[in-house]
Amino acid sequence: MIKDIILHLERDPSRDIVRDFAGSMAETFAAHLTAVIFKFATNIPADAIADLFSESAAEARGAIDRFDLAMKRNDLSAESRLILGTAKTFSEMARCSDLSIVMQSDDNNGVNNTILIEAALFESGRPLIVVPSTQKDGLKLDRVVCCWDGSRTAARAINDALPLLKKASAVEIFIVENEKTANEQVLRGTQIGRHLARHDIKVEVKTTPAADSDVAHAILSHVADGATDLLVMGGYGHSRLREFVFGGATRGILSAMTVPVFLSH
Repeated sequence: MIKDIILHLERDPSRDIVRDFAGSMAETFAAHLTAVIFKFATNIPADAIADLFSESAAEARGAIDRFDLAMKRNDLSAESRLILGTAKTFSEMARCSDLSIVMQSDDNNGVNNTILIEAALFESGRPLIVVPSTQKDGLKLDRVVCCWDGSRTAARAINDALPLLKKASAVEIFIVENEKTANEQVLRGTQIGRHLARHDIKVEVKTTPAADSDVAHAILSHVADGATDLLVMGGYGHSRLREFVFGGATRGILSAMTVPVFLSH
């Protein structure tokens, strides 16, 4: 079950939807919600960033005040923290939660959460939901699409998402046909379908052909065509200088996503 959620709180009021999404998640599962917002952690001399620091601190306090008020209004179990830290700090805190929630980057408005999302996904050992910057609603589970390629990472994501799948009205296994999914059992989704059925989750299996380089586009097109509320997928990456960075398909999804994406590694 999901009983403990950590949220990266956004400063900009125009991005408060991630707060409301996390609140709806906490309400759905009767979970405790911890909102974290960071002060600057920088090596720039203090006198050179005094004005910037003061403005950022005021924005952070404002975000916390809005969070506390929203949680009190909805009578949710919640707490907020303003801390000095980095993306690594967030990933370490997430290890003691069931799920972390972070909003998608918004390059057009100078918001870059990529490093934070990478850290939460690859270093926390816990699943993550990335909420799109265009999100309008709280959590909805009318239709959940699970990407499946038979890999360890995909299996981990579907297993971690079980609490959500059990509450969903409809669950779909979506398979992109290419050389990586050539196995007949993978293409048919037979075994993963049987496994979910034992959890009282009925699934529909759909497939579509696409080259490996077009996997992200195939998934995004399928999601857009089917009134999907949540996408579940493995978060793939590769090691670079002792750090994980997103693989091509994961990066493509996160840059153009239109629905919340549940990721696990």
